[in-house]
Amino acid sequence: MSPVLTQIAWIGRRSILRTLRQPAAIVPAIVFPLFFLVFMAGGLSSVASIPGFPAPTYLSFALAGAFVQGSMFAGMNGGADLALDIQTGFINRISLTPIRGVTLVLGQMFGALGVAFLQGTSYLVYGAISGVEFQTGLPGALAILLAGFVVATAFGTLGALVAARTGSAEAVQAMFPLFFVFMTFSSFFLPRPMISTRWFRTIADYNPVSYFIEAIRGLIISGWSARELTLGLGLASAVSAAGLAGASKALKTRLARS
Repeated sequence: MSPVLTQIAWIGRRSILRTLRQPAAIVPAIVFPLFFLVFMAGGLSSVASIPGFPAPTYLSFALAGAFVQGSMFAGMNGGADLALDIQTGFINRISLTPIRGVTLVLGQMFGALGVAFLQGTSYLVYGAISGVEFQTGLPGALAILLAGFVVATAFGTLGALVAARTGSAEAVQAMFPLFFVFMTFSSFFLPRPMISTRWFRTIADYNPVSYFIEAIRGLIISGWSARELTLGLGLASAVSAAGLAGASKALKTRLARS
């Protein structure tokens, strides 16, 4: 194994173990999106009877939003852990080694991806028990988990960027309301073609979170769509690349200072 991969594996193992030792960070990240999903599905069940609604039940439609919301929680937790490493002096100590900023960020994502896996598995099981019919079958379920990883990485690298720039876990957690606004002004509650308010639909059309959700939603309610998957995962990958570059640059400065 190359030195870089060895470093990523070491940081990744540490990130996973630290995450597993913090049930208080894992349980809310799984339970809150699931609770919100149940609340939405119960309160908005009649929406599925609107002519042209793309899913047989509102639960089938809303399930994708839980995956993206859960990925947001997982990514924010990963960013907060990186900020804690800065606050506790771990980054200063590790600067004595040849490790690079990009390696730190990539390794730190392993904990977030572990939480995303637990979340995704929980939501798939809940959906299956609740009668959701996955149009893409078992291969689609695996693709949904993979898409959740990509989206969690996007949110995680943004959290890492804020952590590296500010060195504050509180600043990372303060991003949650902003991300929740992005979730609200997307296709989270309704399909974009059915949003009648023009300004709301315009925001949803330009909101990348809409395409994150629709990539997963298509695998649940309609089948394989190259366009939806390309848009959603492509945008998530672009956000990940931008966040990774920014966080790595900021960490490089911090490592140089130390």
